[in-house]
Amino acid sequence: MRFTMPGTRVITRIGALLCIASVFVTLPDVTGVHGASAAQQPVFPKRQLRAAWIATVTNIDWPSKTGLSIAAQKQEFIGLLETLQKMNFNAVVVQIKPTADAFYPSQYGPWSEYLTGVQGKDPGYNPLAFMLEEAHKRNFEFHAWFNPYRISMQDDMNRLAPDHPARKHKDWVIAYGGKLYYNPGEPAARDFIEQSVLEVVKNYDIDAVHMDDYFYPYPVDGQDFPDDATYKKYGAGKFANKADWRRDNVNRLVQELSQKIKHEKQYVKFGISPFGVWRNKSDDPTGSDTRAGTTNYDTLYADTRLWIKQGWLDYITPQIYWNIGFEVADYAKLVDWWNKEVQGSRTQLYTGQAAYKIGTDSPPDWKDPEEIPDQLRLNLRYKNVQGSMFFSMKDLQENRLKIRDKLAQELYKYPALIPTMPWIDKLPPTPVELVSARATEQGVELHWMDLSCNDATSFAIYRFEGNEKPGAADFANASNLLTLVRNQQGDISRTFVDKTAQHGKTYTYFVTALDRLHNESDPGKGRTVKLP
Repeated sequence: MRFTMPGTRVITRIGALLCIASVFVTLPDVTGVHGASAAQQPVFPKRQLRAAWIATVTNIDWPSKTGLSIAAQKQEFIGLLETLQKMNFNAVVVQIKPTADAFYPSQYGPWSEYLTGVQGKDPGYNPLAFMLEEAHKRNFEFHAWFNPYRISMQDDMNRLAPDHPARKHKDWVIAYGGKLYYNPGEPAARDFIEQSVLEVVKNYDIDAVHMDDYFYPYPVDGQDFPDDATYKKYGAGKFANKADWRRDNVNRLVQELSQKIKHEKQYVKFGISPFGVWRNKSDDPTGSDTRAGTTNYDTLYADTRLWIKQGWLDYITPQIYWNIGFEVADYAKLVDWWNKEVQGSRTQLYTGQAAYKIGTDSPPDWKDPEEIPDQLRLNLRYKNVQGSMFFSMKDLQENRLKIRDKLAQELYKYPALIPTMPWIDKLPPTPVELVSARATEQGVELHWMDLSCNDATSFAIYRFEGNEKPGAADFANASNLLTLVRNQQGDISRTFVDKTAQHGKTYTYFVTALDRLHNESDPGKGRTVKLP
């Protein structure tokens, strides 16, 4: 289903009412899910983004090495998703364009060498289409991760694929620090980059466009990024200095991408994961109490504050890759700073967690098995911190210091819905009709009718012990959220079997519908069943 603009989505809802009439059921009375007070918020938040970065550059996370068979690549990726499922994650951030290449057939770059070992070689299938299908099947959001400027991890143009666009547009290319980059100050290169992102937005059912901290490259000692000629051509006389011009180049990319993504598909989110420090307080009194040698504003020319204020981003995920109490950049101080930074904006805040540091001794604090758990507990104190992303997947898989176990058994013990984004859409789907709940040999079988004409993307199943009618606070408590089920399009009749129900107990079940932006319907009438 193509998502409609908020102004036209009312038409979709009217159509849904016609569908309701066509199945000859009466809308149930509703028990409000919405409106639980802040004082009623549970220890385990019901809404929380839980994502892992799956990096493909140099085969960090997937595929584990180049040249694997199609079957082996697919099985590896499914294994990653299954690992995340066991920890109750709900999103993946997959690097589909790591070095101006592609994990899908593209007009804007060759096939990635990290698939076959040879840049430009067809892997024999479409990895992006496959990954999307598998992620959505398991009800994960899929954030398509692009590296906008980096062309290659080496600086020899002759080693690029023969048909690489960089070969055709050498005037866009800059060699720096042993790598090749598209020049951020070249307008034609910027448009090319934007079109390469829109190609994916238009042709694939992604949930978000994601970029990380690679804008102007991290500085190399003693070397300035060689863009003097470009500055003289486009910026001299218009900007007070080169730094302001560079920031404007990045700002233009972010603004234009934001507008173009929303014009194409409004429901596709746009998020960026910048370096963890905007500016130090020593350089700007409104900056963070840090002494970082690198900052977004002064070093990478990424003015994250402006992006938030202008509403260009749906979410921001600062990479706060330091431990609590770290003198130069304290995780606790930075979470507090970023929480205030997004206050009153329409940009959601998630924190980037340094899973790759777990168990290391740089500094020794990372040998403490409670470092990451303590960071996640700290996050819960801040109302604007609405989730986390972990870098990267392989570090979660390795389960160093039992981090995977701690997430699955403690911190992420219960499923979580992804936070809503009401500035994109806030109209909930039509409630479902829970037709029956009955005890079977396999467990409790639920049968419901989707009254929304497939407007629902997924369904949330709630289970309460006993037969009392739950209130809003009960629905807000994640411990009552049994599971989430993806809506397999095409049939209004749905079935689920709760195999964890215990003999001799009485349960009351409710089912709600969730749309593409995770707006949740009211639960309607519940069904009570007593197991023998």
